[in-house]
Amino acid sequence: MTTTDTVPGILTELAGASAEEILADAARRFGGRVAFASSLGLEDQVLTAMIAEAKLDIPIFTLDTGRLFPETYDLIDRTSKRYGVTIHTYFPAAAEVEKMVDRDGVNLFRDSIEARKRCCEIRKVLPMRRAQIELDAWVCGLRTGQGATRQKVEVAEWDYLADMVKINPLAAWSEERVRDYVRAHDVPYNPLHDAGFPSIGCAPCTRAVAAGEDARSGRWWWESAEHRECGLHYRTGHWADDGTSPVAPPPPDPADVAS
Repeated sequence: MTTTDTVPGILTELAGASAEEILADAARRFGGRVAFASSLGLEDQVLTAMIAEAKLDIPIFTLDTGRLFPETYDLIDRTSKRYGVTIHTYFPAAAEVEKMVDRDGVNLFRDSIEARKRCCEIRKVLPMRRAQIELDAWVCGLRTGQGATRQKVEVAEWDYLADMVKINPLAAWSEERVRDYVRAHDVPYNPLHDAGFPSIGCAPCTRAVAAGEDARSGRWWWESAEHRECGLHYRTGHWADDGTSPVAPPPPDPADVAS
């Protein structure tokens, strides 16, 4: 069983480690109780390539909200065939989606921040929690500087909402380094990235952005920058810079739990 005390040791042991070494450590440290949650973005495709090529015991799963781009579904298929891996898919509970849409409308996410977060909770957060039931840690593709809500990302963090360790192997990578890896290793990726979509989620809530704009500005663009998360990444609690003790976060606002 992991606790918040697990994180400082990981940060110390993995100081200066490569992404490949971080992934290998996660597979060893949390053997059988760690998985990679892929959003199928560039960073996640890089991690999929690393996991598959090293044949690491880290299952890969993704969330199908029911409102993804056609290109995203094609990418799931291409990636599975390219690396010979199964990308397990978790769907929202049909009854919950039906109830929400009947009550609030099919495009409720445009009505208010609360409604949008409710939609994200039903379509993303709750399926994610089902996928994490048997886990002690999960891997994701967060990087420092991806947007206003991701200005400081550590290699290991404590996920206060999921109550487990979150491993971010690409925390220190730049966007340029990610793209260089994709090119060098011929990693399959979503063609929407070449059409100005740096961050790709549900089709109704994602748009292209202009050159130089924040990478997250194409997600829920009608909201202020600090609200542009879906609830999978609680970014309030962080560890001290020396990695020795946690900076205790305030209790999460109920709205943030579904943000």
